[in-house]
Amino acid sequence: MRPLLPSLLCGLIAVLALPARSVAQVHVLISGGFRAPYDATLPAFERTTGIKVETASGMSQGESPTVILAQLRRGVHADVVILAREGLNDILVDHRILTGTDTDLAQTPLGLAVRSGTPKPNISSVEAFKATLMRANRVAYMPSTTGIFLTMTLFPRLGIADQLAKKSTTLGVAEVVKGNADLSIQPASELIGVPGADYIGPVPKDAQFISVFSAAVVSGSKHVSAAKQLISFLASSRADAAIKKSGMERPVKDLQFPNR
Repeated sequence: MRPLLPSLLCGLIAVLALPARSVAQVHVLISGGFRAPYDATLPAFERTTGIKVETASGMSQGESPTVILAQLRRGVHADVVILAREGLNDILVDHRILTGTDTDLAQTPLGLAVRSGTPKPNISSVEAFKATLMRANRVAYMPSTTGIFLTMTLFPRLGIADQLAKKSTTLGVAEVVKGNADLSIQPASELIGVPGADYIGPVPKDAQFISVFSAAVVSGSKHVSAAKQLISFLASSRADAAIKKSGMERPVKDLQFPNR
């Protein structure tokens, strides 16, 4: 039996010398609007594909250094971006997206939330919504796509831009939970299920902004196949339940709202 030992040892050494099988790891930069269904769906994707995903956050638009386009310009690595379509279009114009990979995943209406246990305001009409905003001591929103819409389009159209500028915070629903703001106006998917906040419902149609959240592969990614698999998974029926639970739905083609 001893003559077999050298050959067995040689075989073991040869196996150990083989390069380890690499596991694809996809890096994702994602904004808040699609985060809830993404977090709920990701474990199933990793389990069924064996692909590991590393996730970092960023805003869709705005002046903050955390904006996803700004991060990409600074050299932050990402294989996939998921954000509001308006922000993705900015990245497309900047030639940082692999052609043909952009995919609309879900849409959600602009909604309103208050601190848990506080009276629910009336937002059944534009006039009621406007009155609710005027009565509030402090109004919160995020300084991204919908915040830009509120400050640049809706508040001026309602004739309350100056008043709201004096009592607004761009720290979002977190300020409502802390009691530092009376209400927050954000995409419904960013408000539903937030501990300490009660979601009231969507704002009236004539004041509405439907946010569409989209994904794409970043140019220069070394894991294009795995990145495409992730986007396909999020766009498939396997993510439908999580999308519905977060107050979103699949994109409706040719959806028109007067304020878009």
